[in-house]
Amino acid sequence: MPITCFIRYEIDPFKRDVFERYARNWGEAIPRAGADLIGYFAPHEGSATTAYGVYNIASLADYEAYRARLAADPLGRENYEFAKRERFILREDRIFLKLASAPHGESARP
Repeated sequence: MPITCFIRYEIDPFKRDVFERYARNWGEAIPRAGADLIGYFAPHEGSATTAYGVYNIASLADYEAYRARLAADPLGRENYEFAKRERFILREDRIFLKLASAPHGESARP
């Protein structure tokens, strides 16, 4: 069963459009590096400073190989530099979770 990486970002509320550009770049680079990207989510209603990135990966060992591929990817390198240069990410937290509620729905009941 894969694990899911949840990245919680605290972003500069005046640079939301810059975060969205960053997110679109990961939309290309992350799948190319081998993770199953669920998506990046920017503030819409409520908090103006909280954003998320979510993707699945087979294991923590696969995560390490994926991170190396992402760092070697030209768009991945460019996006890391873009974030450093623009300084729109104020804080970044990463957690790995496993799905505990599967299977879902009526068919899951005995």
